[in-house]
Amino acid sequence: MFATPKRAPRLKAPAGACDTHMHVYDSAYPTSSKAWLFPPDFLLADYRKVQERLGLQRMVLVQPVSYGFDNSCILDAADEIGDDARAVVTVPTTISDAELDSLWKRGARGVRFHQMRGGMMEWHELPVMAQRLAGSGWHVQVQLDGMELPQYEPLIARLPGTVVLDHIGRYSQPISPDHEAFRSLLRLAAQDNVYVKISGAYHISRSGGPDYPDVAPLAKALVRQSTERLLWASDWPHPTHLNEHAPDDADLLDFLLASTESDADRKAILADNPARLYGF
Repeated sequence: MFATPKRAPRLKAPAGACDTHMHVYDSAYPTSSKAWLFPPDFLLADYRKVQERLGLQRMVLVQPVSYGFDNSCILDAADEIGDDARAVVTVPTTISDAELDSLWKRGARGVRFHQMRGGMMEWHELPVMAQRLAGSGWHVQVQLDGMELPQYEPLIARLPGTVVLDHIGRYSQPISPDHEAFRSLLRLAAQDNVYVKISGAYHISRSGGPDYPDVAPLAKALVRQSTERLLWASDWPHPTHLNEHAPDDADLLDFLLASTESDADRKAILADNPARLYGF
């Protein structure tokens, strides 16, 4: 019995389209002592099939919490891809300039602050690292439960340099566009140093895919405000949803189609903005 082939997305990706947040997992690499998520292997070859189906050219490999400060898994994958790959790594604040330079040469452009379960970094370290990286071409990438954004908005708003916020805020529950936690995200997204990823709708939604109607108003509100610093990502391979109905990556790309009004919007989000941010 043959599996039903997965569909192609309705959105036709422009040249240079980039998935700005995806992971690889390989049991050949050691996991962190703080790790709690141990998915089966999801290798670069597996992702390449998704990339081809979606019509994407570029990728940004993001360090999973499973590997802590050991970025070898994603950097080896970035090495294999070459100039169409970039990486977001997790590093301690004690890292040397020489080590940062070595990571840069392997495609790293961001330092990840995963401020949720299994994360390696503390909030007080975020402004320290942001100050150190300001003006260098590096950025800090922050993931938190967006319900906490009103608490952390002042800290994030003061950060020097470029900041990337994950997954439409990654709220732990659906909220309305007029909720104060989302107003915090809109205010941050209005700053000229802050990017936001239109991704991870399935983390927030209770109604589910393919359209995620309880999250769509948030994405549309971000798009209406400005597309200048919005990004798109699949968050493949969705390891927190392996025991549920995993999202179809074509649905996640078409979520962007439904959230935007023009090909120019989609080209900005999929190609132009990531090219500027990651230096493609």
